[in-house]
Amino acid sequence: MKKRVIAGIVAGIVLVSAGTFAAVYQPPHKTDEIYKAAMQDFKDGNYQNAYYLFSKISLFSNLKPIAIYHRGECAKMLGDDKSELRQYQILFNNYPKHKLSIRTRYLAGQKLVKDKPQLAKKYFEYIIHNAPESDYAIASEYYLGLILKNKYRNAKIFPTSVKDDIQNCFRHYLKSAPSGVLALNVVDNWLEIPGDISKDDYLLMANSLYIYGEYEKAEELIKKVDLTESWALDVKNSFAMKNFQRAKYLTENGLEKRSNYVAEDDILQAIDIYIQLSESKTKSVDRLLSVANGKGRDYLLSLRCQNLPQKDKESCYTNLYMKYPNGRFAADALSNIFFLKIKAKDYTSAEKIGMDHLNKYPDSLSAPKVMFWLGKIAERLNNYDEYTNYYKNVIDKYPDTYYAYRAYLRLTHIQTPLLTSYINPKPVLYPYKYTRNNIIVKLVDLQDYDVVNELVGDDDFIKSWVLYKKGDYSHSMLVARDAMEKISDKPDKYDLRWRLVYPVIYYDEIKKYADETGNNPPLMLALTREESYFDPLAQSAAGASGLMQLMPSTATEINNKFKLGMLIPSSLFNPDMNIKLGNYYYEFLRTNLEGYDISSVAAYNGGIGSIKNWKTTLHYNDTDEFVEQIPYSETQNYVKKVFRSYWNYIRIYNGND
Repeated sequence: MKKRVIAGIVAGIVLVSAGTFAAVYQPPHKTDEIYKAAMQDFKDGNYQNAYYLFSKISLFSNLKPIAIYHRGECAKMLGDDKSELRQYQILFNNYPKHKLSIRTRYLAGQKLVKDKPQLAKKYFEYIIHNAPESDYAIASEYYLGLILKNKYRNAKIFPTSVKDDIQNCFRHYLKSAPSGVLALNVVDNWLEIPGDISKDDYLLMANSLYIYGEYEKAEELIKKVDLTESWALDVKNSFAMKNFQRAKYLTENGLEKRSNYVAEDDILQAIDIYIQLSESKTKSVDRLLSVANGKGRDYLLSLRCQNLPQKDKESCYTNLYMKYPNGRFAADALSNIFFLKIKAKDYTSAEKIGMDHLNKYPDSLSAPKVMFWLGKIAERLNNYDEYTNYYKNVIDKYPDTYYAYRAYLRLTHIQTPLLTSYINPKPVLYPYKYTRNNIIVKLVDLQDYDVVNELVGDDDFIKSWVLYKKGDYSHSMLVARDAMEKISDKPDKYDLRWRLVYPVIYYDEIKKYADETGNNPPLMLALTREESYFDPLAQSAAGASGLMQLMPSTATEINNKFKLGMLIPSSLFNPDMNIKLGNYYYEFLRTNLEGYDISSVAAYNGGIGSIKNWKTTLHYNDTDEFVEQIPYSETQNYVKKVFRSYWNYIRIYNGND
């Protein structure tokens, strides 16, 4: 006990002697004021004053270790290496369990690599042992290899065992973080090691070089690897270097002779590049199918099935499913067979196939579709209890999907696709319940965003919230969307995390122009979300610009037709003007498509001419059948995404289940 007391006294003395002169007690509001002022000084470049103010944070405040960390940052900006290192050491020695402890030990190790490599090595080994799953552990592997390499830099003999240890460190980094911030350093240092490098290791390095856009260097290393293992990467690198002929040749040759030696995802990327380089998607798929012998063939069959006339689809999907029942496209193939049986009014077979699908692929993307259509079969057969149960299950199990929205319409007997034009916008909040002393909430209030990201670890919803608070709405939604997709049992609609996935942005402007044109405001909100994720500077490869992704030619036509006051094409990046033009364009589509919102949303993506053609050539009994048969997969998916967003905005901000 006595030893612990002495240790505590010593720790306190260390903190005080380091310049952290703070009151023994400080009212929390005073601490927050000092911290906020220090943060503002840091942002303004007044690092000396910020360094002083951070020292005044009370020893008893949970902000104290963070203030010490910031003192290290201030010292770094002032070029005071000694003080920077000292602050980091104070933090991890006196607060070893704090989440910033690992980061400061890593930063200290970085500073010591050259002058005190053995102490740096000690720090990096500590990180690997105590935080093995962290990014800092991966980066520490690189530095351990670098320290060992530097030790033998001028040695006459480079021991094989040492070389192996260095390569193991570098290899582990590139395998774990091929796009990591140190990846190019790893490659440069690895290539300096004398002796042979394996072909697998050259491929690892080439992959990182490709990721970082170092295409010529990647090409040099790819040449050192057997084509059997490098061809898919070579396709991507050749495409990036605009050597299109080589990219196409390698894809054909690889699918014919070498597909089993390459990861499936890489093969699919090579196929997509080949199709992108071809004039005809149908002919390019057929060409690759004629040579493909292994991985990737099921993907090609899936693409072929999508492009076939309706009468030939069932046999195609059946062939795909029978050959690859455990492949990644099997669930989608079976769901298409199921729907085609419904179209043929073979409800008995469809029901059997649908049940088989739900049993085999309950977590697939096509499961909600199958469950919904099983409900429609039961409804057509007047099995009230059965179809009610199916629709309710879709809403319960897949609450945020397009098919939950369609199931709700069936249950409530709403004939139009629009549930309401009203939502009650609510602010995005911290996504979890919290106490008043929650350090994360406090730091965000103090706008100390970078430290928040260090403290939250792997919680992507908090990371999304921080991005939202910083005004990076697009990135915030992407992070929250991906995090929600990973949750198999979705939270109820009142869960605050949903607001991060579906935030209400620019709604005053959207509602103003939606009301002006007679459009549905929540639907326009949903369409804007899907078009740009609320990034006013978004621009597609084709040139569509702004929040509602309008082509300049379309915008000019709508501007002239309705005299909306757009002066120059760059006005499309102005949120107000873009939303105005987008609403008038949508109203134009809706007027010319007899007021049908499903058709208008489809036309916003696929063009009004295509929609008019499909409405006369497709055979369908209702809206659901029409959407499922839209020939362009991009447009079909677009319609489902927009109305999925519309449904989620209504249920999150209006109260519908």
